[in-house]
Amino acid sequence: MKKEEWIRHIQGRVPDAALDYCFSLWEEKPFHFVISRSRSSKLGDFRYRRDHPVQKITINHDLNPYQFLITYIHEVAHHRVYAGHSIRCMPHGIEWKRAFQELMYPMISEKGVFPIDILIPLRRHMQHPKASAGADLFLMKELRKYDTQDPDRLKVLLSDVKLGEKFELKNRVFQKLESRRTRVLCLEVATGKKYLISGHAAVTDK
Repeated sequence: MKKEEWIRHIQGRVPDAALDYCFSLWEEKPFHFVISRSRSSKLGDFRYRRDHPVQKITINHDLNPYQFLITYIHEVAHHRVYAGHSIRCMPHGIEWKRAFQELMYPMISEKGVFPIDILIPLRRHMQHPKASAGADLFLMKELRKYDTQDPDRLKVLLSDVKLGEKFELKNRVFQKLESRRTRVLCLEVATGKKYLISGHAAVTDK
């Protein structure tokens, strides 16, 4: 595939300043690149198939440009690791962390790729990258500001609701009881049952 054709495929989905870099990552070690439907369980995906000479990376179509770029590099890092080590490595082990850091470094060093409000938590995140950017509350909050097509972006995050206050999630009313590392213990008002809910959940104040 020619560079111009490949870039047209991704143009508008990542910051313009990252287009050439994204192409260079694909050109160095090509893969099938699919922009997929939205999936609530994941933003992108790479699965190694031993019987496939060319592997596949998929990225959700509805991500904002900064989230799309981070996800793209995240999955390319998987591709690089599996190309060199096959299935002997843990999916988000030290080999992946190093590959992700190395591939992301040019983008967090280059001016004009990420706005400063994302760049600050992103640089911190990359010191010890997690399996998902969504697991990093500070980074996720900044990325969420740019989700202009997401109807939930104007809602509050459960992590920002005060203890004891009530909130609505999926047409059910809860009370926030206790914050834990990444989840929050909540009481469903109607049933009296307790649930652990992600602190990243977008909720409506009651």
